[in-house]
Amino acid sequence: MKKIDMYYLKDCPFCKKAFGYIDELKAEDPRFKDLQIETIEEEEEKERADAMDYYFVPTFYIDGEKVHEGIINKEVMKTVLENAL
Repeated sequence: MKKIDMYYLKDCPFCKKAFGYIDELKAEDPRFKDLQIETIEEEEEKERADAMDYYFVPTFYIDGEKVHEGIINKEVMKTVLENAL
């Protein structure tokens, strides 16, 4: 499995949706159960977030490559998780 980094803001409604989709997808599909997602809160880890190339949250990187940025839906979240398998 590949390393997933998720950059988010705690008050972002789209980030909250992404966390919900992750939980739903892990419950629905056993392939995703063991995926580890490192969450990086942009305001708490400002230097780390500033070092990355993105403007909108949530943003997902898999093995250091950006795979999604911004508004998300369940289908896109599933694609992100599948890419990490």
